[in-house]
This record gives sequence, C-alpha cells and structure tokens, in this order.
Amino acid sequence: MTENNEAIKSVVIERTLDASAELVWKMWTEADHFKAWYGPQGASIPTANIDLNVDGTRHVCMEMDTPNGPMQMWFVGQHQEIVENKRLVYTESMSNAEGNVIDPSSMGMPEGHPATTQVVVELEELDGKTKMVVTHVGVPADSPGAAGWNMAIDKLVAYVSEAE
Repeated sequence: MTENNEAIKSVVIERTLDASAELVWKMWTEADHFKAWYGPQGASIPTANIDLNVDGTRHVCMEMDTPNGPMQMWFVGQHQEIVENKRLVYTESMSNAEGNVIDPSSMGMPEGHPATTQVVVELEELDGKTKMVVTHVGVPADSPGAAGWNMAIDKLVAYVSEAE
C-alpha cells in the first residue's frame, strides 16, 4: 500500500480538549472511562477489557439498536506502542465474544475491509488543554466507520468535561 493510499484509507480526527493529557490518556486506557464514551451515538459498551501492556489485549463489546433489532459487535486487538500520556497504538479486528478474529464481511463490512486495522492516538499538552489526533488506519475517511468515530469523539469531549 502506498502512502497516498494509506491516507485515503484512514480516518484522522483532531480535537483540542479542555483537559490534561493525563485525563485524556485515562479515557483511552481505563476500562470504566472507555466504556463511558466509546462508540457512536446510541451505542453502549458493556465490556471493555484493556491490558495496558505492549502485546496486551483489548477486547471490547459494543451494543446498539438497529432497524433490524439489537446488534452486538466485538473487537479485539493488541497494544503495539504505549507512551504514557502521549501515544497509544493498538490493532483492532472484529471478533466474537471469545476474542477470535472474524471476517469483517460477516458483520456487514464492505468487500476489501481489512481484517486488522490500527488505531493511533497522539496527545500533546498545550497550556492545560490537550491536542488529540486519532488515526484509524484501514478505515476510509468517507466510511460509516469514520462517522462513528466522529460521534464517539464528540461523546469523549462531553465526557471529559464532566470528568474534570
């Protein structure tokens, strides 16, 4: 994949949050905080297991109502890079409840959706605020996944202001 194609197949969201990098870091790395904001509007996160070590596993369940009834989606991944309060990199794959990776097309993803993607969270403290850049490599910027990320980050911004 060329760099240009990589940029096309990545969701990149940049926000400045009115919170310390330490607090924003906790939103991504502590299960109770993560469960409070992750997912698009209307989604809930009943399960978020986060082993915050390099090669440690993330296993998350997202539930939401759809026109076809309730839906449950599981995701599994491994932490690849951890620089406390600055950078978090992890893989993400659709999985079953046991954490076994499943084919994305079985969950309605379009043909060619990668089985494993990568999420990069970069934090930079700026005068008591935090610039956060989230890049989800492998998810096109014009996809439903991008819309879901934007909704989730909106929820994160609101949640951080309550958590301060």
